[in-house]
Amino acid sequence: MKGKNKLKIQAAKRDCILKRFNKRNLMEIGIDSFAASFGDGKNIMESSEEAIANLLDRIVLADQVGLDVFGIGEHHRKDMLDSAPVVILSAAAARTKRIRLTSAVTVLSAADPVRVFQNFATLDLISRGRAEMVVGRGSSTEAFPLFGFSLHDYDELFAEKLDLLLKIRESEFVTWSGKFRPPLNHLPVYPRPLQDPLPIWLGVGGTPESFARAGTLGLPLMVAVIGGETHRFRPLVDLYKKAGAKAGHPVEKLKVGLHSIGYVANTAEEAINDFYPGYAQTMNKIGRERGWPAMTRERFEAQLGPLGALLVGNPEEVAEKILRHSKALGGISRLTFQMDVAVTPNPKVLQAIELIGSRISPLVNK
Repeated sequence: MKGKNKLKIQAAKRDCILKRFNKRNLMEIGIDSFAASFGDGKNIMESSEEAIANLLDRIVLADQVGLDVFGIGEHHRKDMLDSAPVVILSAAAARTKRIRLTSAVTVLSAADPVRVFQNFATLDLISRGRAEMVVGRGSSTEAFPLFGFSLHDYDELFAEKLDLLLKIRESEFVTWSGKFRPPLNHLPVYPRPLQDPLPIWLGVGGTPESFARAGTLGLPLMVAVIGGETHRFRPLVDLYKKAGAKAGHPVEKLKVGLHSIGYVANTAEEAINDFYPGYAQTMNKIGRERGWPAMTRERFEAQLGPLGALLVGNPEEVAEKILRHSKALGGISRLTFQMDVAVTPNPKVLQAIELIGSRISPLVNK
């Protein structure tokens, strides 16, 4: 019996490696979600149960239409149900076959790296080698007071916890000491994941130090561009690659991913009409909390231009824009759509996922 299990594990590892080898020259296309529970766009609120059920259906469809990755964010607020992303991803793992399952992002600064690694290693075993994580400091800060951390330690917390997480990934037995958690003295961390190493991306916004850190550590980079003009991030991407090269990491290890707000429909007019009302509603709600200017139709349409960050339109337009962004940034390995920032009916979101898988991904990788 043990021999059969060993053969199954070896076969799963081989399949995982082959899939990654076969797709290494293609751009991975996927979806990120914050498990939003805003409603259906007509002021009819979903129950939390309905929102989670709809989200799992979206992940299953993304798998069926050939998308490469689905990410779940982490927030701790009423209108987002992603406070326990690994639980959602594990439920999705049981219903999917090939799509990679990741966080988007794990707020590592407010978490225990030991538990983070254990959770994702378990997800990796459940999914037979399809787990990843994107770790970051978190642009939403509600996790810090909730788990007893100070925002004054924002960067120091992340640097220390990332160091521990990478040490756990590197070795089964860990000896480590730091400022924010008790030391580990040659203690083992279990379970170990199927993938070796378990993929860990570094999620960044616009801080040069974060880009340089990812390069120095040789970690793949996931850049969140939710506004402005995407090409303006090129100097930061170059900084990442320069830091990676200086640290001696091979070029192929320094992958760049792009997390973008977007939505696709059969026509550009349909996409804009579907997406704008809910997008404006959500952005104005968040904007009131963070002091952003009001979202107007004019500001929205400015983001739809050739250089704007929003990926909203018909499949051909959006595919062209993805390729334009990739060229502007010096080549990207992964692009994920964030759609549930807008209040959009579930059938419309399902249609968008189908279009991304059946039309955009083939056009981008033609």
